[in-house]
Amino acid sequence: MPHQDPRFHSFASDIRSIELPSQFTFPFYYQPHSLCKLAASQLQQHLLTQTEWRHDFGIEGQSQSREKTDAVGKMFGVLVVQSPEGEIGYLAGFSGKIAEQNLLPGFVPPVFDMLAKDSFFHAELAHITELNSHVTTLSHDDEFIRLQQQLAQLESDYQQHEAQQRQHMIAARAERKQQRINAEQTLEGDALKHALDALAKASVADKNTLKYLKLEWEEKIAQVNQHVERIQRKLEQLKTKRKQLSHQLQKKLFDQYQFLNQRGEQLGLNQIFRQTGLEVPPAGAGECAAPKLLQYAYLHGYHPLAMAEFWWGVSPKSEIRKHGQFYPSCHSKCQPILTHMLKGLEVEPNPLEQNWAEDKPLTIVYQDEAMVVVNKPSGLLSVPGKTIKDSAYTRLQQQFPDVEGPFVIHRLDMATSGLLVFALTKRANKSLQKQFISREVKKRYVALLCGEVPAPQGQIDLPMRGDPDDRPRQLVCFEHGKPARTEWQEIVNTHGQSKVYLYPHTGRTHQLRVHCAHHLGLNLAMVGDGLYGTRADRLHLHAETLEFAHPYTKQPMVFQADAEF
Repeated sequence: MPHQDPRFHSFASDIRSIELPSQFTFPFYYQPHSLCKLAASQLQQHLLTQTEWRHDFGIEGQSQSREKTDAVGKMFGVLVVQSPEGEIGYLAGFSGKIAEQNLLPGFVPPVFDMLAKDSFFHAELAHITELNSHVTTLSHDDEFIRLQQQLAQLESDYQQHEAQQRQHMIAARAERKQQRINAEQTLEGDALKHALDALAKASVADKNTLKYLKLEWEEKIAQVNQHVERIQRKLEQLKTKRKQLSHQLQKKLFDQYQFLNQRGEQLGLNQIFRQTGLEVPPAGAGECAAPKLLQYAYLHGYHPLAMAEFWWGVSPKSEIRKHGQFYPSCHSKCQPILTHMLKGLEVEPNPLEQNWAEDKPLTIVYQDEAMVVVNKPSGLLSVPGKTIKDSAYTRLQQQFPDVEGPFVIHRLDMATSGLLVFALTKRANKSLQKQFISREVKKRYVALLCGEVPAPQGQIDLPMRGDPDDRPRQLVCFEHGKPARTEWQEIVNTHGQSKVYLYPHTGRTHQLRVHCAHHLGLNLAMVGDGLYGTRADRLHLHAETLEFAHPYTKQPMVFQADAEF
């Protein structure tokens, strides 16, 4: 007998041999459970075959956009649950809207349906839209534009006339000075007095001319500026009113988003984010797939077992999102919400708070009185973190208790293995820092990529910046990003994977990982990259060689540590 809830989906295949998860998924760093993979596969097949609605995801062979300019990929989620009757199935959800709708058959609804016909959102948004229209109309009004241009022209003309008058005064002053000298040399008595008085009057006349010129132009400018300021005041009043109404609507809207947890406790978005120090939640908070899925489960008595989210469709311009790939929940929007919603569930421990390299040795490659070069294992931090204090730096502190340092010169991501140099003295630190800042240090990394590279070698120039919505992830951003350049060279291709050398010319956060994974780069994520690809036993990225001048002798030094993959 089919389940009465059309949003509860039974598994199409026999799942009795699959062991149920003992703990709920830690949503910010996970490997999908077998049931989540099965649910996602079933949902993806539905997306490929359903005909009830249309949305251009940009999938090859299905895109309705000839050049895919209108194609938009989306994040979907599956939540494996146990129904009140004990049946194991799953719920499906998506982030934001699809096909300009937030209600689609078979998917959980939004926590609050702002698009509902009886929602206050439409009426209040219409008022804001009307104000926005008034602002636009007034800003582009022909008379307003003409007055602004007239004002600008008057100010320009005044500056020109004033400059001409000042130049005239400078020349006249010089001429009067010469006349004064001549008079004093050739005239005496009353004649000299009359001549000097005349020169003084001429000086006063020039100053008065400048004074009246200024008053005349200020009056002309003030007359036009009065009309401009009247319209500008009206514009500012409209903008202020629009801002107030937008803020009120946003707060009212966020108050409608109420989230439950396993304990039955309920909090609104404004309350949740106020606890994080943010007065206003970020735009789009509460519209992601994960909160929608958990909210529906709690409301209808389903017990959450496991969760996974995957991207479906074309990649966004800036982010790294690959079709069909699983991804963790975002941090800025989802972490505060899910932290509340997961209370009462037994959740997997946060893998990022575990010391992955506790039993891994830190190998010293080279050591002298100035510096020490180490081969950092994957999983060990370069410097202490918020929760994990074990790091290459702290281990060296313990090993070298009597030196001025060690001083941190550069860093590697926790997941990246390879060569790091630390200075042991202030003098060495100054020299090495200078070499790194001036980019005199040569570095070569080796990486294993998920796929075949398009050519034997090449160069990637993609500017980067941090993702404000999902740190520590990084974005490719041509507007606000900092320049980032990487050269690469293929070593070997086996079993559909490419081993490559990577030569970074800049040192942006996650530069090599992003340049490899982004669709404008190599479009191939590194094996084991849990941020931009698929999590595995480790990230297959290794800092293999390091070249720089010795901080004391200035002799060139080359260090190499072969990768273990």
